[in-house]
Amino acid sequence: LPEFFHSEGTLEPYQGEVWITSLQEYTQNLGLHVDDLFLLSRALTHRSYLNEHPEALEDNERLEFLGDAVLDFIVGAWLYHHFPEKSEGEMTRMRSALVRTEQLGEFAVQINMAAVMRLGKGERDAGGLQRPTLLCAMFEAFVGALYLDGGIEYVIEFIEPYLDEAIEDIISDVVLNDPKSRFQEVIQAQGYGPPFYRTVAARGPDHAKTFEVEVIVVGQTFGHGSGRSKQAAAKAAARAALHSLGES
Repeated sequence: LPEFFHSEGTLEPYQGEVWITSLQEYTQNLGLHVDDLFLLSRALTHRSYLNEHPEALEDNERLEFLGDAVLDFIVGAWLYHHFPEKSEGEMTRMRSALVRTEQLGEFAVQINMAAVMRLGKGERDAGGLQRPTLLCAMFEAFVGALYLDGGIEYVIEFIEPYLDEAIEDIISDVVLNDPKSRFQEVIQAQGYGPPFYRTVAARGPDHAKTFEVEVIVVGQTFGHGSGRSKQAAAKAAARAALHSLGES
C-alpha cells in the first residue's frame, strides 16, 4: 500500500477547501474518482461531530443505512457467482462473516479511514477512531456514498479486491464453524434444547469494556468466556463448552 495508508489518523477535520482537498487526495490514493466530494464528506461525518459543529448540516446515519443494504446485496451476489458449489446455508454464513461488524471495521482500517473521519472531540478522546462498531458504520456510509455517486458497478469494482482477500481467511477460519452453532448442534444431538447465554459481568470504561458470559444448558453451566463484546464473549464460552465435551 502507498505510504499514505500507513500514517496515523491525525487529519484535522477542517471545513471548506482544505477539507475537500484532503478528501480528493484520499480518494485518489484509493484509486477512486468521486464527483460529489460533499456527499463523501457527509459519509465521513459522525453524529458526535455534528453535535459540536452546528455548521455541519448532516451526519452519516442515512448513508450508513443505504450502504448496509448495498453491501448485503453485493456480497450475496458475489458469493453466488464465486461459489456455485456452496449451499444456501454455507453462503449465508459466509455473507454474515464478510459483513459482520469486525470485518467491515477491518476494511475501514485497511483503507486508513480514520485519517479522514470527522468525529467530535469527546468521541475521539474516548477511542472512537479504533472502535469496530464506529469504523463499521463509517465504512457502510462510505459505500452508500460511492453507490450514489457512481452506481452499483462502481461499488463492486471497489469492494471486490477486499472480498477476495478476506474470503480465504473466512473459509478456513472458525467464523464458518461458529462455535455457538457447533455447540448447539452437539447439545441438541444429545436430546437437549438450545443453550442459553448469560452475561455475568461487564468491566472497564464504556469505550473499552470486557464482557464475561457463561453458557447454560438445563440449568448447568458448560463454559465461560470473555471478550470485548457480548457476542465475542459468547463465542468464547461456546468454545470452552465444546472443549469440555471433547469436541474442540
